[in-house]
Amino acid sequence: MIGFFIALISGALMSVQGVFNTQVTKSSSIWVANAFVQFTALLVCLAAWLCTDRSSFGALFKVEPKYMLLGGAIGAFITYTVIRSMEMLGPARAVMLIVVAQLLVAYIIELFGWFGVEKQPLEWRKAIGMAIAIVGIVVFKWE
Repeated sequence: MIGFFIALISGALMSVQGVFNTQVTKSSSIWVANAFVQFTALLVCLAAWLCTDRSSFGALFKVEPKYMLLGGAIGAFITYTVIRSMEMLGPARAVMLIVVAQLLVAYIIELFGWFGVEKQPLEWRKAIGMAIAIVGIVVFKWE
């Protein structure tokens, strides 16, 4: 149950962050804003690390496969694409499309067992749910 609430908080924080970051780009540039976001995230993570587990950074060199270490670089492009989509579409439309894209890609990753995720069988109820979400976007966007 706590995972459910953490996911809700994550979604809310992503929406608020996207709006904040989009506003910051109005006074700077998208890459300056993105660098600031990533830098402040680094500071928060280092502070949390100092206050909590203090596990060794050397453990990162043991991660296999090595491409799994690209999460931070992907994060920079996530920040960029969230800012751009919110600028172009507005927060509600952008977040709706982002969430559906996340669902679709996450489900495909599960179906094929990519990136070390346990392979899951196709479930029609999940596919129907995805189709309903896509129809929801069409209805929401309909003018």
